[in-house]
Amino acid sequence: MSFRKCLVASSLFALALANATPILAQDTAAVAPADEAADDSGLGVITVTAQKRSENLQETPISISVLGSADLTNRHVQSLLDLGDGAIPSLRIAPFYSRPSALVVNVRGVGVLSDSNQPARDQGVGVYIDGVYFGRAQGLGAALFDVANIEVLKGPQGTLFGRNTEGGAVNIVTRRPSGEFRMNSTFGLGNYGSYKAETHIDLPEFANLSFKIDAIVSHRDGFVKNPLAGASDFNAYDKHGVHGEVLWKPTSNVSAAVSYDNSYDATTTLYMQLISPGTGLAATATAPAIAPNKLAAIGPLQPRRASRAIVGSPEQPSIGKTQGGRLNLDWEVARDVTLKSITSYRTLKQSQYDNGGASPTLQTPITAANPTGSFTGLAFSRYSLAKFTQNQFSQEVQAVGDLERVKFAVGALYYRENVSDNAQTVNTNQFTDAAGTTYILRTYDLNSLILDRASHIRTTSIGAYGQATYTPPLAGDRLHLTVGGRWTRDEKKGHLLTVNGAVPVVPVNGVNVTGPVVLDAAWSRVDPMINLAIDASDDIHLYGKWSTGYRSGGANTRSLTLAKFDPETISMFEIGAKTEFWDRRARFNVAAYAGNYKSIQLDFFGLYEDVVNGVRVTTTRTTSDTVNAPGTGKLKGVEAEFTLAPVRGLTLSASYAYNSVKIPATVNPFPQTGGVFISTPIPIYQVYTPKHSASGSIDYELPFSSFTLRAHLDGNYDSGYYANYSDVTYDPVTRAVRYAQPKGEKALVFNGRVAVADIDLGTSDARLTVALWARNLFNEQHLFYKTGAPNTGISGFFNDPRTFGIEANIKM
Repeated sequence: MSFRKCLVASSLFALALANATPILAQDTAAVAPADEAADDSGLGVITVTAQKRSENLQETPISISVLGSADLTNRHVQSLLDLGDGAIPSLRIAPFYSRPSALVVNVRGVGVLSDSNQPARDQGVGVYIDGVYFGRAQGLGAALFDVANIEVLKGPQGTLFGRNTEGGAVNIVTRRPSGEFRMNSTFGLGNYGSYKAETHIDLPEFANLSFKIDAIVSHRDGFVKNPLAGASDFNAYDKHGVHGEVLWKPTSNVSAAVSYDNSYDATTTLYMQLISPGTGLAATATAPAIAPNKLAAIGPLQPRRASRAIVGSPEQPSIGKTQGGRLNLDWEVARDVTLKSITSYRTLKQSQYDNGGASPTLQTPITAANPTGSFTGLAFSRYSLAKFTQNQFSQEVQAVGDLERVKFAVGALYYRENVSDNAQTVNTNQFTDAAGTTYILRTYDLNSLILDRASHIRTTSIGAYGQATYTPPLAGDRLHLTVGGRWTRDEKKGHLLTVNGAVPVVPVNGVNVTGPVVLDAAWSRVDPMINLAIDASDDIHLYGKWSTGYRSGGANTRSLTLAKFDPETISMFEIGAKTEFWDRRARFNVAAYAGNYKSIQLDFFGLYEDVVNGVRVTTTRTTSDTVNAPGTGKLKGVEAEFTLAPVRGLTLSASYAYNSVKIPATVNPFPQTGGVFISTPIPIYQVYTPKHSASGSIDYELPFSSFTLRAHLDGNYDSGYYANYSDVTYDPVTRAVRYAQPKGEKALVFNGRVAVADIDLGTSDARLTVALWARNLFNEQHLFYKTGAPNTGISGFFNDPRTFGIEANIKM
């Protein structure tokens, strides 16, 4: 029997077991620090670990947003990608272009890596799971295992979290073994052929050992049908995984935890729709005309969300396989001092099969060489293929103390990763008539396609940090001064092995040299931090903070020369207030920030041209360079969160973020239309960053004698964002803008859930919950990713349609 069938069967078995079998041990509430409880005592305490120790969110002088396990359940979050609708306004998560196999993550508009398929580049927001840094954007879309909290730390976290946290950090905390028998199993069905089964089992402690096992299966068919028989549909997924952890506590002050996880994440790419055709641009006195495009007769434009692709194209799942182990050692050497060690090794293998962009290619320019716009023989539907492998080892040691007037955390980290990638492309379809009515599949062999690029990079990073908070004997111990700093050294070594199917040829001192292009670079820096916090009262906490962070330098493997770039840096001032009032039935937290953004890493894309039989032709290869923007960019913003429990059982929440990022104008290293270089710096747009975003939710629960009725509704808004840093064409003489980058559309998406919960099954502490859920409840549609121009046509990706389902959960 397959793993998937076993898990589904075990979930169903758990439902039956609750009605037939006595419980081995009394169940206690699972730890979920961030879940609010609107009862007679007011809002619940939210516990976070942002400063390497467990603390009350309200007393932690950092801008943090937290989603607990109940929040994730209410929003039907299966993976980090489901947070892309804006549950936390300052956090933006999106697929890398059309590929859910790799994620773009940014906080406050900082840290965007718009091209995740590169081994010598890093994101600027660190993602951590149980204290382990995940070095690649690939693998982040895998299913989540029994999450207690997702903490989003906003602003530079360069002191305690280190490299690649200039925008912030996403700190995911899972539940640890409890040492008591517990079982939490869920089985659900939904539209688009979706189903989910997961189980989490804690076993009783034996010989000072506690065991916990997590397993999950999640599947959904595609949102967009592919007309090609035998090919996969677009935007589908198939995820499964298993996680196990053993906790050993030989004495009250020593513990060791060993865990292993293995995940499989198969996804198909999003489907790009052609919204408007290329209309061209008329000539001016100083600029040539840009030819209009003629649409193929095979299908219409698709300005609304499509359920079926216009043409059938080869498509298969992109498969990600991740696995890893972790060893945690904790030793409380004194009552107030604990030594910690976190050791981890992880591997990742990710394939990519992306053919979701056929629709924008169903047009051809009307030129002097093709005055009728004939489609005969035109190849289209670019299939982008890539393989990505990575392994990483990390070792961190910490000493965390809480003395009479000083709290401190000091530590050191060693990190090494090896990453290899390659890429191939081919146009899979070809028109057979002039009007573009019929087409055939071209004959090609994936195994014999040339490699557009191939590279291997090793990264080594070492760092040491320290942070201390001093509470002087003044003002009733209400003043807290925190200072900290971190030294880091990053080293990247490797080679660009292949460019367009051949060993690279690179000019060196005027001479063309054939051979792998070498990367050998290192950078060192210190990131300081200072924070002054004041407890104005027991319920009002104020703070002011200055901190710095950076994103590591590297090299662009899509470049023809493995072009190197330097680290980008952030220096940010932040002030904030955390307040509770009305007998702790209301909570209002607000933060404002401003900062400098330097050496910003920007991507520019161009077409690679080659000479075939003496004729210059454009190939399917994507070529890009990354440059550091000149001068200093500016950051500013405001974040606010409000939670209210006006009556027993009712909780209202609202949050808002204003994020502004100004990037200096930068020269595009690639030529414009007609091969003309523009030496004038051009405007740059910050990507994946809506200026305004907000989220609100209503939660209500009504207890009855043998069950509880629970209802949840949330709404999420953003004002739209750009998908590319710059896609602007200029008049080569006057430098006037001829067309500018289109912006994604505004969004307002609602999610909901209604549950009959905690149904008494007549056995000791066994409870059943049956729920109906919906994401994008009102089937709102918007182009979250929009690209193109009048001469090429406007195209983009729509958000997901409405999904809904039913699920049953049993807890014992």
